[in-house]
Amino acid sequence: MSCINQGVCKLCRRENMKLFLKGDRCYTDKCAFERRPYPPGQHGQSRLKFSEFALQLREKQKTKRYYGVSESQFVKYVKEASRSKELTGTAMLKSLEMRLDNVVYALGYANSRREARQLVKHNHFLLNGTRANIPSIIVQKGDVVQVTEASKQVVKIQSAMQAVARRSIPSWLEADHANFKGVVKDSPSRDDIALQVEENMIVEYYSR
Repeated sequence: MSCINQGVCKLCRRENMKLFLKGDRCYTDKCAFERRPYPPGQHGQSRLKFSEFALQLREKQKTKRYYGVSESQFVKYVKEASRSKELTGTAMLKSLEMRLDNVVYALGYANSRREARQLVKHNHFLLNGTRANIPSIIVQKGDVVQVTEASKQVVKIQSAMQAVARRSIPSWLEADHANFKGVVKDSPSRDDIALQVEENMIVEYYSR
C-alpha cells in the first residue's frame, strides 16, 4: 500500500487543487486548501515561472497523489497503457480509475481512497462473491463489489454511506446502498474521470 508520511493537506496545496485526501473534511471550511490556496513553504505565494519539465512533473505528481499509488506502481500503469490500442494517457487513467480501492471509494463505502485501501486490505469487501483484499485489483465490466456481512456495521463504512450525498457516483458504476453492494456497469470514458489533468504531459514526462 502506498504510504504518505506527510500532511496530506499540503499535497493539495502543492498541486493547487483539491485531491480529496481527507474525505469529509475536504467539504468543510476546515479544508486547508480553501483557507490557504497557495503552495506550502516560504515562497508559496511568490509568482513562479515553471519550465515544461516542471509542468509535466506536477501533472504526474498530481495524478499519483490523487489515486494514492507509489512511483513504481504509477510507472507500471504507464507502461501497460503504452501497449494499449487506446491513447496512452486515457488508458492509464482508466486503469487507475478501475482499481478496486478507487471503486470502493467511488461507490460511497469509504470517505477517501486512502481509507478505501485500508478497508479493502482488512477484508471488508467481496468481489464477485470472493473475498478481495488487494487494493490494486482492476475490476471489469459486470463485476459486483459487496461489503461482507460481518462488515456492514463498521463505523467507517456507515459514516461514508451517510456522507456520500456530498459527491456524485460515476455513471459507469451503480450503487445499491440498501444491499451494501455496487455493480461495474461499464469501463469509464475519459469524460467520466473527474480528475482535471493533462494526461498527455504525463506521457511526455516518461518519454524523455
